[in-house]
Amino acid sequence: MSERPAAEMLPLPASGRRFTAARTVRLGDVDPAGELRLDAIARYLQDVASDDAVDAALENTLGWLVRRTMIVVDRPATAGEQIRLTTFCTGAGRVWAERRTDIRGEHGGHIEAVSLWVQIDLDSGRPARLGPEFHAHYGESAGGRTVSSKLSLPARPPDDAACQSWEYRRADLDPFGHVNNAAHWAVVEEVLQQDGAPRIGTGELEYLVPADADDPSDLVVDGSSIWVLAHGRTLTAARWTPSPADPEVIE
Repeated sequence: MSERPAAEMLPLPASGRRFTAARTVRLGDVDPAGELRLDAIARYLQDVASDDAVDAALENTLGWLVRRTMIVVDRPATAGEQIRLTTFCTGAGRVWAERRTDIRGEHGGHIEAVSLWVQIDLDSGRPARLGPEFHAHYGESAGGRTVSSKLSLPARPPDDAACQSWEYRRADLDPFGHVNNAAHWAVVEEVLQQDGAPRIGTGELEYLVPADADDPSDLVVDGSSIWVLAHGRTLTAARWTPSPADPEVIE
């Protein structure tokens, strides 16, 4: 039976391919408090995944779209901090694969992430079956684990949920003409900063329909759940769950 995708943080496998890259947290990646933003984390995840594919000499290095991502911030990375990102495959399906990434900073920053990526044919834009080349590189670390492509978050908001207008920028578009996956995390970031919520917690984001910068959109918030809708369709669904307060630090 296929397991639900991108819903748990599996540990580094005992064997198989892993790829590590280094980054410096720059000023353009942090919030006013100097902590690494969620949209910047998503961009780091996208970059290290691409670097891994290039290093593995995959034929289709750019033909991947994110379907779901979960990010767990245990301790935020901060401006100027040197971080190391280690990424590895933890499962696969017919045309998709699950990728885990562990982020560790020199000053204690600690972030975990897992994403479901769908392979596409760059010419047709349609999903493409994972071939022998993929399994030769990533099959050992996946360990035969099969994941589904089924999503987890509610696809529609309640009718009485608070709503405000939301606009994506043309600068957010990718080569396919859709809003890049990392730019969608700006929605969660906007809600976090409006509410003053602590940055320690778990963020989940699912991409239901490709977003176009020309579409007038609505941002809907209901408690910890967030949706972006356009023309009555849900483009993305997200959720931010703060981590429970540590009783040892409560006075």
